[in-house]
Order: sequence, then structure tokens, then C-alpha cells
Amino acid sequence: MKKIFSAAKRSTSLGAAILGISALVLTGCGEAPTPEGEGNGGGGETSAANSDYLGCIVSDSGGFDDRSFNQSSYEGLTAAQEKLGIEIQQAESQAPTDFEPNLNSMVQSGCNLTVTVGFLLGDATKAVAADKPEQNFAIVDYNDPEFTDNVKPLIYDTAQAAFLAGYLAAGMTETGTVATYGGVKIPTVTIFMDGFDAGIEHYNQQNDTDVNLLGWDRESQEGTFIGDFENQSAGKTNTSNFINEGADIILPVAGPVGLGTVDAVKEANNAGKDASIIWVDSDGYKAVPEAQDLFLTSVMKGISKSVEDVITADVKGKFSSEPYVGTLDNGGVSIAPYHSFADEVPEELKSEIEDIKAGIIAGEIDVQSDASPEQ
Repeated sequence: MKKIFSAAKRSTSLGAAILGISALVLTGCGEAPTPEGEGNGGGGETSAANSDYLGCIVSDSGGFDDRSFNQSSYEGLTAAQEKLGIEIQQAESQAPTDFEPNLNSMVQSGCNLTVTVGFLLGDATKAVAADKPEQNFAIVDYNDPEFTDNVKPLIYDTAQAAFLAGYLAAGMTETGTVATYGGVKIPTVTIFMDGFDAGIEHYNQQNDTDVNLLGWDRESQEGTFIGDFENQSAGKTNTSNFINEGADIILPVAGPVGLGTVDAVKEANNAGKDASIIWVDSDGYKAVPEAQDLFLTSVMKGISKSVEDVITADVKGKFSSEPYVGTLDNGGVSIAPYHSFADEVPEELKSEIEDIKAGIIAGEIDVQSDASPEQ
């Protein structure tokens, strides 16, 4: 029987979401980009043929070492540099006012394709791309029907993978309580929280349990948010509060703010608790190696591969503005291996999660969020 999990409808527009976070402060240099260097990875004819191609990137908050989507996007660009022998440039944004100037600096540098990272760069990308139809752009985590045909959206149905993580968390909690929180209340954050909540609900229905989720209510679309993607201290405080309320598995959907969760869980476990973390965007086990023993799994987007692919297509003269939508079916979203928890996750639970994944791919389990991209 098909099971449908739907988030409550939201009336807030994308523009209103952006206005609501207009005070967001971002980290990084915020200066015009400088060349990253000659392409040196491809070698031979491929490298020589592409050495005049310039691929560029503009970050959202946290910079290119955020252990999250900015870093993954940058890794996709550098992978293209290594394989294709292209040149690259980069610019980190300090504040929303940097987005358009940084994009314009890329245009002035003659970038063949510029990757913009994150929902918050949507308006700036649309404006600059419309003004420069001869140059191509790709944007991670944002789509707009008003984009010109030189913009390719790279978007991900992370609710599908978060559903698996929610089921896993519900099956692994010892306290019967888990938690999540977000950085900023925007669709690319709440989609994780919707899927996580739905996965917990599914576990409760299938196993006649009552695992409780703190920090997010899918029906009301209300929950706990930091208000930015920088304040690690607030992330630590929120996590400590959740643990004090009984949560033993935490899903931070907040970029570098999640490092505050790492600190809080370390401290709690040193004091006798047994808490763990589910990371987002990238594999936390690899992204935060100093805390490998804390990551139960991660809800991952294939950002690096999709960035590399769009650059490769553009180098070959095959750029398309058709949105890329990452799903469980095409591998664009997934959950990470259990790594340090591989022996702790029961085989039966592992098997159930694989069956649920297959059910989602087959359309037998319908995971829905208002933030899910159209497919």
C-alpha cells in the first residue's frame, strides 16, 4: 500500500524567505576573485585544449571550508580542474551585499561558467545572468521559473534521503527522543526536517512506537532555527538543551553551525550521555574527521558530482538549462555508510532501510515536502 507523507502547505514565497534573512552575515574574503592557477590535472591534449576555459564559483555563508555545501561545490569545481585542465577562480561572500559584486567580478574576469552556491544567491544569480546572456551559470539549491536559459539549477530532493535517516534515528534511539534544528528557515533547510520527521512517523507506524521529535513540526512548519549559518555557539546551546530534554540523536541542518552540535555531543558523552549526530550535505565522518565516532550517518547531496558534470558539459559545448534534480533513484541524494556505527545498527534495521529506499524509488512510498523540487 502506498504511504504518503506530506508537509503542511506554506504560503511564504521565496522572496519573503530571503527578506526574512536579509541580516544574515556570511564569512569569507568578499573580494574580487584571483586566479586559482593553471589547469594542471588533466594532462596531454585534454589539458591543453581546455586551458583557456575559466570555471568560477561564488560562495554562500561559511566559506569553502564549511564542511558542507560550499565545500562540496568547490570540490566539484576543483575536480573539473584536475580532470579537464581548466583554470578556476573563486570568491567567498561576507554578506548578502557581496553576492552581486562577486558575481559581477566573475563576469568581468570572463568566466565561461560561474557556479553560485546556495538558495540565498538566487536573486543575484538571476539578475546577473539575465544581464550577461553570453556567459553560463549554475546554481546549487535554487530554481526559479524566471531564470534565463543560461542558468542551470542544481537541486536535490533531500526529503527522500532524510526519510531514511529519520527511520534510522527512530530505530536507534535509546531514549525515544531525537531532535533537529535549522540554520535559517528556508526551503533547502526545511526539506531535510520534513523528510526526517516523516521517516520517524513511518517508523512509529510500522513498529507501534512513539519516538518523539524535538525542534520541528511538519504540519505547522514551525521549529527551532538559529537565524544564520555561522553561530556555532548557538548550535551548541540548542544541542545541549535538546540533550537535556532527552534527545540522543541530533540532526543539525545548519552548515558550520553544526560544529557547535559536535562540541555539545562531545561534552555530553564525556559526562556520561550516549548521543550521536546525523550530518547533512556531505559525509560528516569524512568532513569532520576529529569527531568520526559521533556520526551515525549523514544525509548527503551529490553536489560535487553535479557541479563537475555541469562544467564538463559546458566545456564540451553541451550546456543545458534543464534543472538537475538529485534523487535516491539517480544517486543525487543518499545516506552515508554507518562507519563507526556499522556494528551497532542491527541487521534487521539495515535491511528495512534498504527496503524503504527501494520503495521510495519504485514510487510505493511517497515522500513529500512542500520544499521538494518538481520532477
